Amino acid sequence: MFKSFWGSQEQAASPRIQEVPQSSWYPPSVVGSNSSRPSTAGSSSSSGLNVQRPLDHSPSSSIGPVSPSEASSIIFLLKDKSVDELRKLLSDKDAYNQFLHSLDQVKIQNKVRDDLRNETLQLARENLEKEPQILELRNQCRIIRTTELAAAQEKVNELQMKRMKLLNSIPPPHCFKGCKRP
Repeated sequence: MFKSFWGSQEQAASPRIQEVPQSSWYPPSVVGSNSSRPSTAGSSSSSGLNVQRPLDHSPSSSIGPVSPSEASSIIFLLKDKSVDELRKLLSDKDAYNQFLHSLDQVKIQNKVRDDLRNETLQLARENLEKEPQILELRNQCRIIRTTELAAAQEKVNELQMKRMKLLNSIPPPHCFKGCKRP
């Protein structure tokens, strides 16, 4: 007997595979020596289905739980396979990859990835084409900062000096008659 991914007890209808070849590239948690079925994290839980996938040795891989609808579509594709075909999927990386890349979900994901890659490359090319224009604008800003800004700062300083002279020549408001400036 085994538990299905919904938690109910079911009788195993097919004979169990005695041994998975030692050359399997799956992790030990997926390939058990006494079971024909991959072990699944949370298989006794009815809240979610966590199907184990082959190890991905890239550091950026993040494998999350598989939704029940995804799992059911994959199970539908696997249910008609013979024991030998399933054993080959477990032991032959090329056969597994061929099966994996035949799945609609994977085809869609690959197309989205390729579209994003192409759009990113196009944006990068456009940015590189604008680099000479950016350098020219940066040089113009540097020229403006060194010449025009210095002239404007000098003009502001002159105007502030004139303002101070004018303010000093006007008597304070409380001293309209007879006040002397210090």
